[in-house]
Amino acid sequence: MTSRLNSFGKTLRGLGPLFHLCVTIPTLIALVYFGLLASDVYISESSFIVRSPNKPESSGFGVLLKTVGFSNSGDEIYAANDYLASREALRALNRNGAVALSYGSHQVSMFDRFDPLGYRGSFETLYRYVGKKIAVQYDSSTAITTLTVRAFNAQDARRFNEQLLELAETQVNTLNDRARTDLVAVAQREVDRSRAEARQFAVALAAYRDKAGLVDPEKQAGAQVQMVSKMQDELIAAQIQLRQVQEMAPRSSEIEPLQARVAGLQQAIGAQTQRAAGGNGSLSSAAAEYQRRAFDEQFGEKQLAAALGALEEARLDSQHKQAYVERIVTPAVPDEAIEPNRLRGVLATFVMGLIVWGIASMMLASLRDHVE
Repeated sequence: MTSRLNSFGKTLRGLGPLFHLCVTIPTLIALVYFGLLASDVYISESSFIVRSPNKPESSGFGVLLKTVGFSNSGDEIYAANDYLASREALRALNRNGAVALSYGSHQVSMFDRFDPLGYRGSFETLYRYVGKKIAVQYDSSTAITTLTVRAFNAQDARRFNEQLLELAETQVNTLNDRARTDLVAVAQREVDRSRAEARQFAVALAAYRDKAGLVDPEKQAGAQVQMVSKMQDELIAAQIQLRQVQEMAPRSSEIEPLQARVAGLQQAIGAQTQRAAGGNGSLSSAAAEYQRRAFDEQFGEKQLAAALGALEEARLDSQHKQAYVERIVTPAVPDEAIEPNRLRGVLATFVMGLIVWGIASMMLASLRDHVE
């Protein structure tokens, strides 16, 4: 046994200092770190999907959900995922210093803990540190988000994962409330504007009626035309009667009254015609202005009715179109530390050292040949 150890020692000494520098020393350091210093890392995983009853989704998993009346809600998914990796989420998670205390515990190895020397405990440093412990992965083909939390305590890993899920749910609910409020507020502003315009048009039409002394120029013009037509009939009858009297009794005393009647009818017809369609101030010109104002009033009423319908639809949509977080896998307390993989770490260090040693040996041999 002693001879074997001596032989192994001679073999190691024969490998030279380069081998020890590239292989032996790193492997020993890895053995010490992974065997004695590295802290156990517990991993808690959860997965969720953000769904909405009314928003379509074209992905394969979304089509499956759509068949049962649900679909994925893309905007809220990205918003929730970005929020989980944000400083705001960490600030909420670190309330009362819970995150800093967990990752900075003295039970954690000095090489793994947060702020091991106690002089870099700023929030920004914590954010960069925790960014390596919390992972948010989104699968666009299934719209499923996987949340992974690494911690040095199994209970903390599960607790932080659960709290992050609750924060994601709160964020989605906040987005729902904001979208609902904005949707109804925009529709309400449109209703207020349409109501003000409709009121303005109605007041303008009423003011024009008072100013012109007319209720409906079109109807009044129609009545005026009927009156002119009736007087024209009377004028024709009076003219016929006048001609008959003049032919039969040229000296009759009825001629002068008939002539006065004809002249009066002609004057009355001219006045009524002038009033009905005689340029400015006539019923026809008043009807044009009245029609414009009446059209504005009708347009305002229709616009108000459309705005009221849009407001009611917005209120219904705000109640129906609500995204929400659907948990697929809930976070659980890990019963075993998955990381670090100590044996793999040591072997990886050893293999990498051998590779570096081989490359360095070849370079040195080539350099010696070149010098010689």
